[in-house]
Amino acid sequence: MEDGKSTGPKAKWWSRPTAGNATRTAPDEPSLAEDTVPAADPTVPKTPPADAPPRSPAPGPSADVPAAAPAVPPVTPLHEPDQYSTPPYGGPGPWAPAPPVQRPVPTPAHGTPVPPQYTGTNGAGIPTSPAPTPLPHAAQQSLAQPQPQAASTQWLQYDPWGAPRQPLTNPGPPLGAGTGRRKSRRGSLLVGAVLLALVAGGIGGGIGAYIERNGGLTQVELPQAGRSSGGRAPDSVAGIAASALPSVVTLHVSGTTESGTGTGFVLDGSGHILTNNHVVAPAGQGGEITVTFSGGETARGEVVGKDSGYDLAVVKVTGVSGLKPLPLGNSDNVQVGDPVVAIGAPFDLSNTVTSGIISAKDRPITAGGEKGDGSDISYVDALQTDAPINPGNSGGPLVDTDAHVIGINSAIRAADNGSAEEGGQAGSIGLGFAIPINQGKRVAEELINTGKATHPVIGVTLDMKYAGDGARVGSKGAAGKPAVTPGGPGAKAGIRPGDVITEVDGRRVHSGEELIVKIRAHRPGDRLDLTLTRGGKDLSISVTLGSASGT
Repeated sequence: MEDGKSTGPKAKWWSRPTAGNATRTAPDEPSLAEDTVPAADPTVPKTPPADAPPRSPAPGPSADVPAAAPAVPPVTPLHEPDQYSTPPYGGPGPWAPAPPVQRPVPTPAHGTPVPPQYTGTNGAGIPTSPAPTPLPHAAQQSLAQPQPQAASTQWLQYDPWGAPRQPLTNPGPPLGAGTGRRKSRRGSLLVGAVLLALVAGGIGGGIGAYIERNGGLTQVELPQAGRSSGGRAPDSVAGIAASALPSVVTLHVSGTTESGTGTGFVLDGSGHILTNNHVVAPAGQGGEITVTFSGGETARGEVVGKDSGYDLAVVKVTGVSGLKPLPLGNSDNVQVGDPVVAIGAPFDLSNTVTSGIISAKDRPITAGGEKGDGSDISYVDALQTDAPINPGNSGGPLVDTDAHVIGINSAIRAADNGSAEEGGQAGSIGLGFAIPINQGKRVAEELINTGKATHPVIGVTLDMKYAGDGARVGSKGAAGKPAVTPGGPGAKAGIRPGDVITEVDGRRVHSGEELIVKIRAHRPGDRLDLTLTRGGKDLSISVTLGSASGT
């Protein structure tokens, strides 16, 4: 029926067979497939001869088949029907155009020249196979019969879902041929990645630990000697200090009007401690004394005895065990230049150790006199040392290289008098003085045994205002008494008022204080040889020292 459209044969969309041998037709609009279908040859019959064997339809589109044509057996579909009509197995959709009709080209007759074929590239730049040479129509009909598929066919199926820009004629391995190898490579890569992560983690952890321990990779680290065992020679300063420190104590004294700090050392296991009289003097009669040992232990101390003339005192602690007495040396063996170590608590800095040498011997030193009546003046035939001694060192030991006590640190010579107007307490200038231990031992024994010390005397009164060389005997004594005590050691030796004593046992005496120091360096009962001047004449006499109780 005429509907205004062309009545000629229509080109059909080419698709794979569907169930029921039905065909799907495309819309009437022209397509790429219609433009590429070659025109039918009128010389070739549309139906095969009667004697020709039956053959399957050609793979290209066919014209309308007349009703009288023999029935063609149905072809088994190559796949199950696709209920969703998905291209290329279902009906073509507007998103996937159908492939053009492909027809085999007959081989030209023998001897026919064939022009060189053009070899081009596809859209991806891959060379394509040359186009087949057209064959005569008869050859096309003969090739329309089903042929066994070659090992490698030129025409491949069109797959609109395949990789883009791939040539249709590009042969290659079937899909999934290299899957096992790819999986193997992927597994190897995964194992390698895990190993690399473990190695990197270990290295990172080590670097992090090093940074945390050492404070960073760029932090400066200076070379340093390793820790030593700590041992020192016994005669070194460190060795002496290590041996003597456990026997040294610090005394904190407080009284009603004043307080102070000093040093002492242990004399025996009973808790007796030797120190200076001026250290314990602030305690008075009702004061308090706290003894602190080198290890930090503390104990209450009580004064056993004291003597201002020797500037010595003994304090006893109770309830303390494990005391280590400090060995006593012999001050008569000391020579100028011998190394010594001073231990004390200067300015309340306990367990302070300083070192030096014996810079002089037999230095007549007087200290005290704050009371004004002379009762607190001490006279010491001292050992002089340049070991630094400061306020707070008083009463501490001066020890030799055997860590034996040879003196009791008692006084210093300062650059100023240490008054508050001039800056407070004076400091050491390298002139320190210690009571010889031989004298200290005798006095300490008397204080422990009797609570008092005895002083050696010659029984005369000296003129302390005399400015000449030597010690002059006064014209009268205190409170109107005679200058030479009747029946005393001096009177028995023949000493008279006005005599000037110039030597004691052959050593020159330049003042009254020096004479007292020389006499107190001995024990009561000792015999001394004196040289004196009377009326311009030198006389030599011998005197046996008497005894007097000190305070």
